[in-house]
Amino acid sequence: MPDYADHALRMSEIAAEAARGYFRGRLGIEFKKDESPVTQADKGVEAEVRAYLEQHFPDHGIFGEEQGFDGVDRDEIWIIDPIDGTRSFLSGHPLFGFLLGYLKAEVPQLGVIGMPALGETFIGVQGQGATLNGKPIQVSRQNRLDRAVLYVNEGDKIHRDYPQLFDRLMQSGQTRRFAYDCYPHALLAAGHVDAVIDYDLQPYDYLPVSAVIEAAGGVITDWDGRSLGLQSDGRVVSAATPDLHAEMLALVKG
Repeated sequence: MPDYADHALRMSEIAAEAARGYFRGRLGIEFKKDESPVTQADKGVEAEVRAYLEQHFPDHGIFGEEQGFDGVDRDEIWIIDPIDGTRSFLSGHPLFGFLLGYLKAEVPQLGVIGMPALGETFIGVQGQGATLNGKPIQVSRQNRLDRAVLYVNEGDKIHRDYPQLFDRLMQSGQTRRFAYDCYPHALLAAGHVDAVIDYDLQPYDYLPVSAVIEAAGGVITDWDGRSLGLQSDGRVVSAATPDLHAEMLALVKG
């Protein structure tokens, strides 16, 4: 795994350099069937990371947001979100990320949350801890929701589909913030945020993030408390401690 981690960091550097080359420049923007945007940057970053993987790990599968799944039946898989937060990226907002995960038998073993515009790289390796730019990080010790810093990701979608849950969230935590994309989960891994609820995610959104959070000592599952995998439904809750996570699950269930 240390060798894999070195490769993952190199891919994060490649992705960050490529993304910065597009950021706040002229972008060709298209919209997918679900009306989510995709830019030249999304396609270009994924192409560069795929080329690296095909060179160094030709026997591994690759699952990328833009180009789909190659080698779906393989035991070892790399998962890529080239620009996590395309809407942030195309609007010049610096909190877009790059996500990379390594799965063995569908279980996340390694995850990277890269923040190209911020110059931050979070990496977590199962059993070896998590780091930010090479320095160890860990989650907070907060175990009470009423004292927690709570981030609500995709709040507009939660409000639309789960209005009663949204109302409960607005009464929860010592303080709360609305956000999108991967950075709140990275902040949780680093101990700045205590809990995050997220919604409508894809495997390339939540699996790399889950590896970082768990390596930093946190807990992340779906809204029913199940471990995350390729078939999870995209509803995610992460927390610094088991007690706080249990409170978040109870909140979700009402």
